[in-house]
Amino acid sequence: MSDGSESQTLDHMTISEYLMNIALVGLVVLQIRGHKITAARLLFPVVMTFWFASQILHAIPTAGNDVVLETSLALVGAFLGVAAGLATSIGRLGEGAFAKAGAVAALLWVLGVGARVGFSLWVTHGGQQTVARFSALHHITSGHAWAAGFIMMALVEVVSRTAVLYLKTLRSGAVIPRGGLLRNPVSA
Repeated sequence: MSDGSESQTLDHMTISEYLMNIALVGLVVLQIRGHKITAARLLFPVVMTFWFASQILHAIPTAGNDVVLETSLALVGAFLGVAAGLATSIGRLGEGAFAKAGAVAALLWVLGVGARVGFSLWVTHGGQQTVARFSALHHITSGHAWAAGFIMMALVEVVSRTAVLYLKTLRSGAVIPRGGLLRNPVSA
């Protein structure tokens, strides 16, 4: 954090970052209601998250221990995503399948989003010097590494959760139809 370029990524989250996190929490609400699994419903969160990330993340810092930080946060995202996927029930619905997130899945999902938003708010309201000292001590070169790490955490969380749901659906023997993003959820 020696170059002082961290102000944009450590002083505040951008509107796009808040929107991405709000949208991810909104997905949890839909998951708690439950929905029929379709290819579109599986892919929509992944596509949406990658699109938001592409608007925010233009480079991944690799100097010092930036990659260690980014990988660590991505692994946290993988853990949260896999755990949330495992905590989401998949039931058969005719030839298809129905997914319903329970309290544990919702808690894990909100924990990931809350960690990203909470970190940003903490840094904005007094934590910046602590992060700067930690970063200097651990050879993290800029605030951009923190931003990239949290964005990768969100990406990996969404992809790993989707992968688990996909595998659980296939394992149930259900067919995953194409389309179906805008259809109303079917009651299980």
